[in-house]
Amino acid sequence: MAASRALKRLLRIRDLQEEQSRLALESALGDLNRLESALTATVQRGQRGRQLYQTSACSGELPDRLAGIEETHTSERYTAVLVPRIAAKKTDITELRQEYLNKRIERRQAETLIEEAMALEAVEAGRRGQAALDDWYSSSQYRIQLQANADHPEESGDLASSFSTRESETEAKKTLVDNSL
Repeated sequence: MAASRALKRLLRIRDLQEEQSRLALESALGDLNRLESALTATVQRGQRGRQLYQTSACSGELPDRLAGIEETHTSERYTAVLVPRIAAKKTDITELRQEYLNKRIERRQAETLIEEAMALEAVEAGRRGQAALDDWYSSSQYRIQLQANADHPEESGDLASSFSTRESETEAKKTLVDNSL
């Protein structure tokens, strides 16, 4: 198994948490955009009310003047409500953005853990494969030596003596090298 089930489950949970944080952030940004659009519309409504008031002052239309005054007051009341809500939403967005970034970091950490586990497993698999190759090679050399001994029993003697002869030759060479130094 490349990585433990617990690590994979952790990564899946982190993915879901990051996705939820991202969706919450996007929702809050959408709310902020709606509030800012409402504020823009309210400001425009106030401007139209002031224009209506000015034109009615010139024309003498009392209902238009009253409507202009009312539009201006309504605009001011809406603005007084929308500005604090926008400020609060911006604060919420800052917190949600930080939460999203934290969840993203946590997900990446889980991915890194899984990648490291997979890399360690690949190294271990390489070691096991190399050990298997080494065992195969040494057993094939042993079979070759056995075959040579079976083909020429008078030259080689028994297998154990041929290996001990090689070991004594190797030790003799080491002794010569040590003495020459």
